[in-house]
Amino acid sequence: MLSPDTKVKIQNFGRFLSNMVMPNIGAFIAWGFLTALFIPTGWLPNEALAKMVGPMITYLLPLLIGYTGGKLVGGERGGIVGAVTTMGVIVGTDIPMFMGAMMVGPLGGWVIKRFDRVIDGKVKSGFEMLVNNFSAGIIGMLLAILSFYLIGPFVKLLSGMLAGGVAVLVENHLLPLTSIFVEPAKILFLNNAINHGIFSPLGIQQATEHGKSIFFLIEANPGPGFGILLAYMVFGRGNAKQSAAGASIIHFLGGIHEIYFPYVLMNPRLILAVIAGGMTGVFTLTLFDAGLVSPASPGSIFAVLLMTPKDSLLGVLAAILAATTVSFLVAALFLRVQQPSSQHEDDLDGATRKMKAMKAGSKGAVPAAAKSSATTSATSGPMNYQGIERIVVACDAGMGSSAMGASLLRKKVQEAGLPIKVTNLAINNLDESADLVITHRDLTERARRHAPHARHISLDNFLDNGLYQGLISSLKAANDDQYQQTLSIAANDDDYQATTTPLFTLSADNIRLGLHAKDKETAIRVAGEMLVKGGYVEPEYITAMLQREQLVSTYLGESIAVPHGTIEAKDKVKRTGVVICQYPAGVQFGADKDDVARLVIGIAAGNDEHIQVITNLTNALDDPSLIEQLATTRDPQFVLDLLSGHRAA
Repeated sequence: MLSPDTKVKIQNFGRFLSNMVMPNIGAFIAWGFLTALFIPTGWLPNEALAKMVGPMITYLLPLLIGYTGGKLVGGERGGIVGAVTTMGVIVGTDIPMFMGAMMVGPLGGWVIKRFDRVIDGKVKSGFEMLVNNFSAGIIGMLLAILSFYLIGPFVKLLSGMLAGGVAVLVENHLLPLTSIFVEPAKILFLNNAINHGIFSPLGIQQATEHGKSIFFLIEANPGPGFGILLAYMVFGRGNAKQSAAGASIIHFLGGIHEIYFPYVLMNPRLILAVIAGGMTGVFTLTLFDAGLVSPASPGSIFAVLLMTPKDSLLGVLAAILAATTVSFLVAALFLRVQQPSSQHEDDLDGATRKMKAMKAGSKGAVPAAAKSSATTSATSGPMNYQGIERIVVACDAGMGSSAMGASLLRKKVQEAGLPIKVTNLAINNLDESADLVITHRDLTERARRHAPHARHISLDNFLDNGLYQGLISSLKAANDDQYQQTLSIAANDDDYQATTTPLFTLSADNIRLGLHAKDKETAIRVAGEMLVKGGYVEPEYITAMLQREQLVSTYLGESIAVPHGTIEAKDKVKRTGVVICQYPAGVQFGADKDDVARLVIGIAAGNDEHIQVITNLTNALDDPSLIEQLATTRDPQFVLDLLSGHRAA
């Protein structure tokens, strides 16, 4: 039995592989359609258009995977270096390099990220672009050469070993056992190499002698993948469940088997389901002595049936049905076991917490002053606050709640003289550079998945002064000697300084006082309509604001709510805009009866121009009388002056 720690590592690894592939599914679909339509065995054979099929699978798809893997690890620069590195394995071999791209893409991102950390703060002003460009080019070139001579040939050797294992089973009449090799190899995108490199030549020879061959359907049987997708449709969760229906159509009817691979990578245990389904399908084919007359390309149910002779029709259908059924039942068992009950979260989340808990002494509980309103990524032993150089306050969209929390914490960090960078981000943009991540408790699990190596604090109120003050005290106590030596860093670092010239200017049209609203939906719509009227957003942004509120309440505490759109709605933002809506009687925003907002600040941010307004507002939080005045004043100029930075806070 694998330990919980090992299981979580395997699951996280599978999730990382999936994250390299999922953003590029559209490219796989485009390639699949070109293959299905225009190759010689396709629906509409076209020699000219079929010329795109080879270059896409040889160059385009591996390069996209390599770029995405590099970007996941090292950001945009990591993506560039990852793509350059991937060219090494592509040119260094003569088989599709999906597996190689999954190896060298993240390697390129990791190397450039390590390089950036080493030179951080050591490049003279004005030379940054020069250093960035040349370092990416040189490192990419060296890694491409390494991939060409070492990694590419290694991957080809590994591919050959897998193919050789299949050939041994074929020669010894153990065909059902071929699924033990075939199905995992398919998930690693070696399906074409196995199908066309091994089974098609064997099948053509057998079909010439007997008029049909079982080899054509060992890899091309759509049943195992179809069973996986059906299991996700019934027992899956979140995006996986929602997308499984569409993926099943593409897989089963379109024959693009690659569409289900990421679903297995998300949960590596499901490889047992596709193996069981594959073995059942091959056994059924041997039982009925069924086969195809030619390769089914692509592996669509239509292509399979078109290549099925009359005397094999029953056997082929039975093999597909049996493979689907067994794969579905095994996958359903695994998915059902990890489903969250009313008292437990899903198995992945629980295992992640257990893993964190085992790392005693490195990641632990929150400061005593903050325990009442926060939890951490682990609960055994005190959190180690040494070595924290970057704190990220994160929320779903990264423009409202997190911006205000980061502004408040940044001010306290500056006052304490700590050389720590405090920034805010959308959760999806988190990466390994974060040492400590602060999120709303409902979003912490998502944050852990994006920044698994960071220390995490979850909270209910982004404006919790007590939590931030407790955090500051713990940071100073744990690293007092280090901080005393570097007090001047924070004062001189541009990332710590709030700009003295507002990048975004409020006007009286952005402010409405003395409003009344029966509920928060009404208040959000009012703010959204003001943003639309001001020319900041398209009308669809209002719907996105309401959707964002359903994810996690945008009530921050201190009588303030900051509704804004989801991160997906950024394309609906024409220009940065902030509107202030005052509700003296208050509007119920949160689940708690005390979560009443008197200031509703609607935000539409295409960039960070609105941060100055957020900074000025958080400065006012130190003086409760100012918040009370903002919530009750009848003078728009008072609000305008305070939030534009013209009135001392």
